[in-house]
Amino acid sequence: MNDIEISQAATEAPITEIAGKLDLSADQIEQYGAVKAKIKLPVTGDASTSKLILVTSINPTPAGEGKSTVTVGLGDALQRQGKKVAIALREPSLGPVMGIKGGATGGGYAQVIPMEDINLHFTGDMGALTEAHDTLSALIDNHIQQGNELNIDPRQVIWKRVIDINDRALRQTVIGLGGRTSGIPRQDGFDITVASELMAILCLSKDLADLKARINKIVIGYTYDKDPVTVADLKVGGAIALLLKDAIKPNLVQTIEHTPAIIHGGPFANIAHGCNSVIATKSALALANYVVTESGFGADLGGEKFMDIKTPVLGKTPDAVVIVATVRALKYNGGVDKNNLQEENLAALATGSENLKRHVTSMSRYGVPVIVAVNRFTSDTDAEIDQLLAYVKDELHVQAFDTTVWANGGGGALDLADAVVAAADEPSTFKPLYDSDDDLVTKMTKIVQNIYGGRDVELEPKAKRQLKTFQKQGWDKLPVCMAKTQYSLSDNAKALGAPTEFTIHVREFVPKLGAGFIVAMTGNVLTMPGLPKHPAALDMDIDADGKITGLF
Repeated sequence: MNDIEISQAATEAPITEIAGKLDLSADQIEQYGAVKAKIKLPVTGDASTSKLILVTSINPTPAGEGKSTVTVGLGDALQRQGKKVAIALREPSLGPVMGIKGGATGGGYAQVIPMEDINLHFTGDMGALTEAHDTLSALIDNHIQQGNELNIDPRQVIWKRVIDINDRALRQTVIGLGGRTSGIPRQDGFDITVASELMAILCLSKDLADLKARINKIVIGYTYDKDPVTVADLKVGGAIALLLKDAIKPNLVQTIEHTPAIIHGGPFANIAHGCNSVIATKSALALANYVVTESGFGADLGGEKFMDIKTPVLGKTPDAVVIVATVRALKYNGGVDKNNLQEENLAALATGSENLKRHVTSMSRYGVPVIVAVNRFTSDTDAEIDQLLAYVKDELHVQAFDTTVWANGGGGALDLADAVVAAADEPSTFKPLYDSDDDLVTKMTKIVQNIYGGRDVELEPKAKRQLKTFQKQGWDKLPVCMAKTQYSLSDNAKALGAPTEFTIHVREFVPKLGAGFIVAMTGNVLTMPGLPKHPAALDMDIDADGKITGLF
């Protein structure tokens, strides 16, 4: 069976039963039907001894890595061992669901369910974020239309509109056409919803009051005098916050093995900070003894951003890090064509393993125990698995485990779970990658050299001009969120493996003061992806009885 068939065949426990595993009463949740719920805030509990496990991976490839699948399987394995565990994941975006990547609910027998609901509209969080974001857009243009009291320069409005689907035709648009009553014509564009600053704010806010305060700090553009204009200046922070009053509550579902899963927030890691919400992770830590969470894409993106952007707000550092790798993906990094990955190739595996080495090295710099999970595919040979496990042990000096969670659920990660429990009990001293007082260029250089394995950062003219403005505004000491291709450690998507001596090119910066960081746009990375020649949507259908097929 494929993923959706396995999900549809699963027996779902009532969500009240799943809540009970976390000692949540029926009064502490808001049910969305029988098997989904929102958790009411605030969530209280003693998190002082709870262990946080971060799952990340090597750079993604067309071969697939299965990071979410391993995250779910590890959580299920811990539950099988009698641990009180919660899994904390991001919400899927319709963009990749309808595009090429697929959803974010795991796979095989290591899935969160109901898979169809979670991958589609779920509890409405993505819709609420989209509407809140575009309400702000409408209020900005209405302010300009109705006299422009704040003297906003229409050419310097940096707040784009959003939609939660990959639509390349909306990257650059012109709005306000149609005469005097239709607004002031200006150039605009759309980002995907998961790149919205509101998404980042939702995922970094501690509570509703913090959410509103952060929204008021959003810079939407500049005046004709080049002064920044914020949401607070527009006096609409309360209106935007109230549209998110339900979206701020984390969602509770379950895995196929009935392990509690808290799913909330979904920023991409290549163009945003790539981590589920602080509220969800904090809630999980308060309710469970072991929390298994993941960050988006590879350790160079989501892993680094979890450590340097989310951890300071969360107030809790990971107790162990699991890096997911596959033989197939490493052979691809070693130069094998994607159509030939099922053939044994020990030489290419050895070459491609340098990519894994870079991620193990970069995550180890934070002073947290690192473990490698080799996610086995049916085409992997014993010789390939043995070679990779030996390489990790003998060359990288960390533990590695052969996992089979797609086929066996939690039973395919029991050895990994034992190692994670032991590693989480080890003493560790978290070491931030950069000092908070470092300037933006210093922070970016440390990321490039210590995480990517590159040499330097080069600012293009627009970025240089912006940096001077940021220095005048006092923004140059904020954390930096690198917007970079997920396919390579460099800013060149075709540079696979572990390139060295490269320079990261920053073309522009985007201030996101509500989120509390500056986004550095590198290379040709886009904040509105496009659909592939054969989007996944072409293979989806629903019958007269409402049964969905083709979703993965």
